[in-house]
Amino acid sequence: MATYDRRAQEFVAQYETIAFEELYANILDLMPSAPSAVLDVGAGSGRDAAWLAERGHSVIAVEPAAGMREEAVRRHREAGIQWMDDRLPGLERVHRTGMVFDLILLAAVWMHIPPADRRRAFRKLVTLLKPGGRMIVSLRHGPSDPERPMLPVSRAEIERLAAEHGAMVSRAIQTPDRLGRADVSWETVVVQLADDGTGALPLIRHIVLNDAKSSSYKLALLRVVARAADASPGLAMADGDDGVVLPLGLIALYWIRMFLPLVAADLPQTPTSRNGGGLGFVKEPFRRLSGTAPPELRVGAEFLGDAGQALAGATRDAARTIAEMPAHYITYPGSDRQVFDTVLRRGLRLGERLVLDAAYLWSVGDFRIPLNVWHALTRLNTWIEPALTMEWTRLMQQYLARQDRSVPEGQIAQALTWLEPERGTAEVRRLTAAMFEAGEPVFCVWTGRKLRQEGLDIDHCLPFSAWPNADLWNLMPADARVNRHKKADRLISAELLDRSADRIAGWWERAYLRGGDILARRFGREATASLPVEAILDAHIGPGQVLEGLAAKRLMLRSTQQLPEWNGNLSESSSPARQTPS
Repeated sequence: MATYDRRAQEFVAQYETIAFEELYANILDLMPSAPSAVLDVGAGSGRDAAWLAERGHSVIAVEPAAGMREEAVRRHREAGIQWMDDRLPGLERVHRTGMVFDLILLAAVWMHIPPADRRRAFRKLVTLLKPGGRMIVSLRHGPSDPERPMLPVSRAEIERLAAEHGAMVSRAIQTPDRLGRADVSWETVVVQLADDGTGALPLIRHIVLNDAKSSSYKLALLRVVARAADASPGLAMADGDDGVVLPLGLIALYWIRMFLPLVAADLPQTPTSRNGGGLGFVKEPFRRLSGTAPPELRVGAEFLGDAGQALAGATRDAARTIAEMPAHYITYPGSDRQVFDTVLRRGLRLGERLVLDAAYLWSVGDFRIPLNVWHALTRLNTWIEPALTMEWTRLMQQYLARQDRSVPEGQIAQALTWLEPERGTAEVRRLTAAMFEAGEPVFCVWTGRKLRQEGLDIDHCLPFSAWPNADLWNLMPADARVNRHKKADRLISAELLDRSADRIAGWWERAYLRGGDILARRFGREATASLPVEAILDAHIGPGQVLEGLAAKRLMLRSTQQLPEWNGNLSESSSPARQTPS
């Protein structure tokens, strides 16, 4: 790495002498034609990332050598490239984003990975590919540069690793060295992923449709994990190379949130249950929460006095039920090996206030999820959740029939509906009102214009219609006309986010981070829970870290939901059908 830092300008200049079209001439037909998500691992000079970004692709460019990365950023400032300091074999930061890619490039990288690390590196890369996605690996054959040790590589090794991970080599091309070195040659190998490549979807289908069920608990746990992962991916921690750990308190919190309306509607969760009776988690603390609106049960919220004590008790009861029932009985087909592992803890000692922060949620215990199941639930939940709710509906109808009961049409669907938080801008409006009253200027984060109070909107930076989130970091001042008639509920472009970064960071500093410990702590709790932000538990979170997490989440929404984008052009109108302020 030191060599690449020290000789960064030399290497970058060398790489830039070879055009992308020349280097990949034999496989240009395999490059995605529609705008896609691309991961460039070992991005070097940024040549490949820039070519792809210029054609409308969203690129995460990973380069561990700081000198190379800085020189690449200086040369290629194209919108659509998000630079990241990460490295193989782990790619931990890329995995934290939750992204999945249509194309992964490894140009002149594989020979730097020690053979002992290659199986792990390949597994990490394959889990980042979309079904049908491609990974292009260029292999260097020939002697090493004395200052840059390079290890032997072979196509046979890539073919073997692909076969082990449910993929295949679809093309392999040998080419001479483009820099004219007679003793160096290259081989470009294309790895194709046919299905999800992990075995997770058949396992989930088995749990949903085939596995024996004496209650709705197994379906509930799958749905809770998927929902928690969507809302709070920042709380996930890697557990080795094949697992992810979430706070058991988070899983229990979402379990309570999901079951409150079902118990209130007296919808049976076992063949004999009535009004929550016989359910291990429906005890006195749970019943004391009966007046709580489910969306109030979110990371970052605070509960005082009796409400806090009731929620803490209900969380402990839910965690124990999850560990002893669905997590224990969800096993791999034909074995008694559990899919999910749990660790129960005593929880923090509470005072007069319960704060649903990372420290409290982790104090309840750990919930381990296999990496392939985690990726399937987070990336494919749009298709998985309807199957879960349909089977859950069927189970409840079956239980009702056994009890000789019926409910009005639509009642089950209403109780199963996941209630999202309200748009929740009132608190931030009060903050801006106080600023106006104090004579402080307030600026539109998108245009930089100074705002008047009557022309102010509180905008959801990432559209609420696409991802319901009312965290402090996602709320920012905008010109009402711009927000309603230009941005509306479109996704901001990477270029606009980059142009607006200083204004956004300045707003966060003035509104939240200087506003006292309470707002600053809440800002940090919410950001670390809902964004892929790297942070020490409950440590101070700065605007730079949150901006990086925001950029990653923006890219994920663009990739997974194909949202229309707005680049800040004020002469452009939003679609007439999409006029809801975001």
